[in-house]
Amino acid sequence: MTPLPRPKPLAVSPLQPGLPTMYDLPSEFPEEPGLPDVFHDLQPQLLSQTLRLVDYGSDNYCDASDLNLYYDSEHPLWHKRPDWMLSVGVPWLYGGQDLRLSYVTWQEGKGPEVVVEFLSPGTEREDLGRFFRPGDALSTVQPLPAPTSPPGKLEVYERYLQVPHYIVYSRYSQTLRYFKLVAGRYQEQPLAPQPPLIWLPDLHLGLGIWAGEFQRTPGQWLRWCDQEGNWVLTETEQERQAKERERQAKEQERWAKERERQAKEQERQRADRLAAKLRELGIDPDRVE
Repeated sequence: MTPLPRPKPLAVSPLQPGLPTMYDLPSEFPEEPGLPDVFHDLQPQLLSQTLRLVDYGSDNYCDASDLNLYYDSEHPLWHKRPDWMLSVGVPWLYGGQDLRLSYVTWQEGKGPEVVVEFLSPGTEREDLGRFFRPGDALSTVQPLPAPTSPPGKLEVYERYLQVPHYIVYSRYSQTLRYFKLVAGRYQEQPLAPQPPLIWLPDLHLGLGIWAGEFQRTPGQWLRWCDQEGNWVLTETEQERQAKERERQAKEQERWAKERERQAKEQERQRADRLAAKLRELGIDPDRVE
């Protein structure tokens, strides 16, 4: 097999002449394996909806799913398509004005900080690379890459892009694995016994497996949390929680008024009993000061 060329360092200028831009490169490759299913559509939504970055404004990072990630300017058609990715310190809109068709690293000037892949039958060997274990196989069909094919995902994220945090999740076994870039090589990290199972200190982000219902679908989902393991709420959950707090406040106000009414009624009844007792004693209660 012909050895792969060394990756070219990312350009810092988005205006490097002679290289294709986002508009020049294909954004879809229908022949590519591992095309998204419904889970691959919903799970990235939950990751994006619960993402809160304390050090970056909403217009200063890009999170995306199923977006072509072009990584080598010497082979401009070579790309990967992460199930979910996060790149900080880049504008949300391409050029400040357009939604991205793809992520072109030599124009963006950097790669992502986080990549998350969800294991699918037929893609697990590429997703895990040298960390693949026989028990990870979800399919008995494992085609070998052609000698001239681009490198696998693990090699691209590790060697070409130097992605600091690579995370792999299998919804079939609820298995979460975390690979951290240490001295230019991925090292698998142990998970904590409870959320956050993974803590990313440079981003102040925690990640865990949440058992719940999202988009009408119960399951075991990846979602972000804080350092204490508190799940970050989606906007819908925040609105629901706000409405529940409002309902409880109104209920408490109603009960407070009811208690006040009952207290006044009890006071009136005591006054009536005292007046009746005075009349029995021949005393006019209206003349008592």
